[in-house]
Amino acid sequence: MQIQTSPERIIVADDHPIFRQGLCRIIRISNPEAELAEAGSMDEVMAAASVGKTPDIFVLDLLFPGMRPKETIPHLRQSYPKASIIIVSMVDDDRTISEIMALGADGFIGKSVSSDQMITAFSDVRDGKFVVMSTTEGLQFGLMTGLDVLRSITPRQREVLNLLALEKSNKEIARSLNISPFTVRIHVSALLKMMNVKTRAEAASRAASLDLQ
Repeated sequence: MQIQTSPERIIVADDHPIFRQGLCRIIRISNPEAELAEAGSMDEVMAAASVGKTPDIFVLDLLFPGMRPKETIPHLRQSYPKASIIIVSMVDDDRTISEIMALGADGFIGKSVSSDQMITAFSDVRDGKFVVMSTTEGLQFGLMTGLDVLRSITPRQREVLNLLALEKSNKEIARSLNISPFTVRIHVSALLKMMNVKTRAEAASRAASLDLQ
């Protein structure tokens, strides 16, 4: 017997209706069965999230009424732990992206990327991957030097990287920094991308060569 699954519910938030509607059209291409809810403010996001099926994905502009990234993203992550959070923004410098991913976002998409790239990014996040899609040259992580990495990471990521260099596990890092293992995983994932490495061992080896103090 075939198991019936309900369509994914996606909340798309941006205070510019034309861009918001454009996002919805792009999402429909990769996920035609999705149930979409549009919002122009965080109040509307929370109202939409509180009714009907629990949201599977939040697609949020970085800057729109009521959106305070340092508060909003952790709140959504805690309130909807199974949902994916994708930030879409014109502001896509290295530090901003690093901070957003560290707060718990699953993806960051620059508004200047092509529609095909956005479709790929949405699909990758649905597949459980962490995604950064931007045209900013500095985000070509493979070209980043050790100094570039140190300049781009947040203070918390530096602490995680330091412990990673000591070959500590996620649980050990979480205990040392008094944060959750999930938060550690977010930091480690962001660091792997920035350092252009695929494994913790590679990251630890590269981190050991950096002046982290």
